[in-house]
Amino acid sequence: MTDADAQPLEVGERVFLRPITAADEAEFTRLVRESARLHHPWMELPDNPGDFRDYVARFEPPADKIGLNVCARDTGALVGGVNMNNVVHGRFQNSALGYWAFANGVGRGYLTEGLRLVIRYAFGELGLHRLEANIQPGNEASIRLVKRNGFRYEGTSPDYLFINGAWRDHERWALTTEMVDPGEG
Repeated sequence: MTDADAQPLEVGERVFLRPITAADEAEFTRLVRESARLHHPWMELPDNPGDFRDYVARFEPPADKIGLNVCARDTGALVGGVNMNNVVHGRFQNSALGYWAFANGVGRGYLTEGLRLVIRYAFGELGLHRLEANIQPGNEASIRLVKRNGFRYEGTSPDYLFINGAWRDHERWALTTEMVDPGEG
């Protein structure tokens, strides 16, 4: 079940984006558990009620983070998600992205479309100039996703994020408003 009160921020052909809410707890944590093999070793998501409540609290205003669900338009089911972390306005106008597909949405193009909607939202309504995705070098599916969405490789950051018990190197991929065709979205 999805939270009917959370209005879509962006709507695409097959998916829409909406903010994550406390009402997503049961569906989200179930999907995280079902997707554990898919996400390991790339990321850790909350798979129980306590961790989920802490996770959702990160996105409460005036936080500099935005938590978004990627939902299938035909059913409203969660098929993935995107976190916009460290949203900064002013001179920087940037956000770092984290994203994932749930096992029920893998291989269907939902996350590709969802990321395009995030780009439209970030560069449109939020007025950002740059989005950055930091990806572990072996995560080929994630690298293909950002390439499909026009991101450019900018370098590698050694020991960048602490994930699954170790500091992991990450490739930096970025997209700026100048790189996006105004006719897209």
